[in-house]
Amino acid sequence: MAKVRILPDRVANQIAAGEVIERPAAVVKELVENALDAGATRIEVEFRHGGRALMRIEDNGHGMARDDALLALERHATSKIAEAADLDRLASYGFRGEALPSIASVSRFELQTRAAESDAGTEILVNGGKFVHVRDCGRPVGTRIEVSHLFNSVPARRKFLKTDQTEAAHIVHCVRLYALACPRTAFTLIEDGRVIFRSPECSTLAERVAEIFGKQIAESLVPIEVAEPGLKLSGLIGRPGVGRATRHEMIVFVNGRPVDSRTLNYALIESYHESLPKGRYPLAFVFFECDPAAVDVNVHPAKREVRFRSEPQVRGFVIRAVLGRLRELSGSAVAGAEAVQIPETGNRQPESSNAVTAAPAPSRLPVPPPIHRADLATLRAPVPVATASPVSAVRSPGSTMPAWRFVGLAHGNYALFETAAGVVLLDRRAAHERVWFERLVEQFRAGAVPSQRLLLPLPVELDAIASALLLDRLKFLHAHGLEVAEFGRNFFRIEAVPAWMEPGDAEPFLRDLLGAFRDGTIPDRDTGLAREELARLAVAKAVRLPAAGGEAEIRALVAQLFATSTPLTSPQGRPTYIELNHGELARRFQR
Repeated sequence: MAKVRILPDRVANQIAAGEVIERPAAVVKELVENALDAGATRIEVEFRHGGRALMRIEDNGHGMARDDALLALERHATSKIAEAADLDRLASYGFRGEALPSIASVSRFELQTRAAESDAGTEILVNGGKFVHVRDCGRPVGTRIEVSHLFNSVPARRKFLKTDQTEAAHIVHCVRLYALACPRTAFTLIEDGRVIFRSPECSTLAERVAEIFGKQIAESLVPIEVAEPGLKLSGLIGRPGVGRATRHEMIVFVNGRPVDSRTLNYALIESYHESLPKGRYPLAFVFFECDPAAVDVNVHPAKREVRFRSEPQVRGFVIRAVLGRLRELSGSAVAGAEAVQIPETGNRQPESSNAVTAAPAPSRLPVPPPIHRADLATLRAPVPVATASPVSAVRSPGSTMPAWRFVGLAHGNYALFETAAGVVLLDRRAAHERVWFERLVEQFRAGAVPSQRLLLPLPVELDAIASALLLDRLKFLHAHGLEVAEFGRNFFRIEAVPAWMEPGDAEPFLRDLLGAFRDGTIPDRDTGLAREELARLAVAKAVRLPAAGGEAEIRALVAQLFATSTPLTSPQGRPTYIELNHGELARRFQR
């Protein structure tokens, strides 16, 4: 029978590192937090190969004396708190005293630090949890930490790291969060010798957003500051109608700490239900402040998540604050929309086709031109829906079908046909998307994408991550009709667009495209799949239906739909049409 034993400190530190240090970005996060807690007004972060080879964080904080530096490498040694009651009045980012010993136990860790009252600095080198040396060194006041060969003592953990590009993106995102949280601290971020961004001290949050995300995004934001007893919300939010395809630019801070809070995120999304269409996310850089005793930041080992004592109270306050500010901006337009009551849960269906007019104008694909084909009787037959009776057998794709008799349009989007088996409802938008999807995929595959050069190039300013993503994919975009040229640091010009895109819609389409690259929706290594995802994004954003479709246009659309390889579904997997046979109709009418 195995005996109970106390684990050696080295093993305990490595186990703790598995909880605190998940990836290189976690190392950067912990060390940047320590620098901010030390009162630094200048922080420089450098990393190589996604943080695997090197991470260096240097600051001008108050530094440490030799005894404090040695003690900081012991487990649960911290200057932030002294007793459990201090957790209810936290004023610092770190408080557990686990970060430094955890990092030092799984890497080659070099610490150089000097306090103002010390004549010489202290250098400590730890390799895989073992002290190599402790000696004096010369350096200015502050701290410099180098972490290299991460997880060298636990090689199994290295296998779980993602590609250098993915790990680098997490590091850049982490540093950017703390740069936003502390605009009065100067930040410099260097990747593989290249400066990603350098932001000096900023007096306001708007200046820091402009430095990191670009002036175009900063100009689309408006300030918000609302307070109730014990609660305060401040920062910048997007104007009505300004949205994104991803949540990357919806950032929240709780008592100055960047967090991922479902309560605050969903409150922001719900606040914009009158101002953005479903599936779009708002721009937001907001700071939520409350009594430290009313929020628990000790829920997650990495302190990414928080738990509020009263979730409904926080959610209601944020919705009231943001919705009130949006209504001030929208004026009578939003006030008129208040008459339409939208439930908080369930599927929200627009009352009419005008329900999505709050969205920014998407790129528009013209209706596919008519193709002269034989009568619909020669077209391939549809597959009956699951509600069809057993008598209505599933037809093979190559079989013929009776002609569909066009009856009319319902709500401008659904075409109704009478068939020998019953009735068919065709979704015009889904059908157009399928036709254009296969047309664009074929153009991309053949390398024959028609484009139009712009007389006046369109300027686009991006944040550092989006700029890096775009620079790595300029050749891919150019091959697919979208020509973008670099025009300065984080500044680009759109010089040509695909023939199917309206020039004014190029910028929002490019931003959504970069969001798909960042999410991994469009893969880097599989060109064929990347082309399909690009075409899928294009048709989802760009199909435009005429106000009213005549019989000739509908018949031509059906002919083109059944000429595609997959006529039954749209590129997003939605059905292009449904069939209700006589048995289903009789059941509905209780015959």
